[in-house]
Amino acid sequence: MSSSNAITVLGIGGSLRDGSQSERALGIALDGAAEAGAETKAITGSDLVLPFYDATATERTPEATALVEAIRAADGLIVVSPGYHGGLSGLVKNALDYVEDLRPDSRPYLDGRGIGLVAVAFGWQAAVTTLDQLRTIAHALRGWPTPLGGAVNTAEVKFDEAGGASEERTVRNLRVIGDQVVEFARARRAAATI
Repeated sequence: MSSSNAITVLGIGGSLRDGSQSERALGIALDGAAEAGAETKAITGSDLVLPFYDATATERTPEATALVEAIRAADGLIVVSPGYHGGLSGLVKNALDYVEDLRPDSRPYLDGRGIGLVAVAFGWQAAVTTLDQLRTIAHALRGWPTPLGGAVNTAEVKFDEAGGASEERTVRNLRVIGDQVVEFARARRAAATI
């Protein structure tokens, strides 16, 4: 059950493959947010299979509505995308397009939210270019990317089912990203009460 004062962090990402490397990276980053005291939730894989975003549509599927409502309620987000051909996945990009439904809100788009961003790819080039694209999208949606972003090269790092990885530095960095999202959310909440 959610406490009205709890910081909430929503994780979005992964791929259609259950237990994908990107989904495991998201889990570690969300663990970092939870360790910092946040309540966390993840929308991953098949839950992100949504119709292509259409701004003119008058109705949304239940899955799309659930995604938009979860984003609306979140104090911060962590977005993890696999890197496909040097860019983010269509699955993650389409999910982020649904943020447009928050445009008329009093807190439009991702305004006032810390956004942790991680790209996971087989090779440094795709990991880095995908992270750069995620940062550009977060800025365009008025989000505040965390100072630390994650570019994970799965040619060198493998995630395991137990919530760890073959490189402890990668695990630490992902947890720091989750912690920074919570830190930003707390600072925003404190500033709003002044």
